[in-house]
Amino acid sequence: MSIGIIGSDQIGSAFARAVVRSGLPVTIANSRGLQSLKALTDELGPLAKAGTREEAASADIVLVAVNWSKLPGLPAWNGRIVIDANNPIGAPPFRPAELHGQLSTEVFADLVPGARVVKAFNHLPPNLLLGDPAAEGGRRVPFFSGDDAAAKEEVARLIERLGFFRIDLGPLSVGGRLTQFPRRPSAGAEPGQVRLRPNVTPRQAERNRPAHPSRRSFFAPFPFVFLRRTR
Repeated sequence: MSIGIIGSDQIGSAFARAVVRSGLPVTIANSRGLQSLKALTDELGPLAKAGTREEAASADIVLVAVNWSKLPGLPAWNGRIVIDANNPIGAPPFRPAELHGQLSTEVFADLVPGARVVKAFNHLPPNLLLGDPAAEGGRRVPFFSGDDAAAKEEVARLIERLGFFRIDLGPLSVGGRLTQFPRRPSAGAEPGQVRLRPNVTPRQAERNRPAHPSRRSFFAPFPFVFLRRTR
């Protein structure tokens, strides 16, 4: 299994580190050119290489995590699996993009004709994606969804190889809606307020509280599921 990544900002870089940690080769591309990726590929070692968008897109599974405004112009796909890890947030001032009533993953799918799209990894903050998925006696959970069963199974295998516990949310029309940002599952919470869920202790909630309530994380609206082992 080969992995391509288009986009080398926080999510793309964290995903690349997780992939290399699992022992898989990865080709990374961005809009700034190969030289801008040298520090990252040097850090990751021989399993990682910088490439063009077309080279990254030739991998078995390709994760796309770029600024929403840079989605147009992606390569042709010819039936390959593409992971939509994007959130519809434009460049500064970082406001939600206008989707005209569509789900963001539907807009994304229209921009990657011929791809078998699976929505995944857009709801995990980079530090959780990069960190130990089996920390604190459990396994962290990436949600995923898609309309192609074979493509979803390949992504599910990748999730397991990275050490996470997978949860299939069904087709894009369901899972894409559940994990779309901006969306407020905890509607009514004030900025900086943390709602506790049954599997979250007060100490864990405090660690997730934004340091500056006015600077809310893009990932703050999502429920971070963490499965604990039971006796």
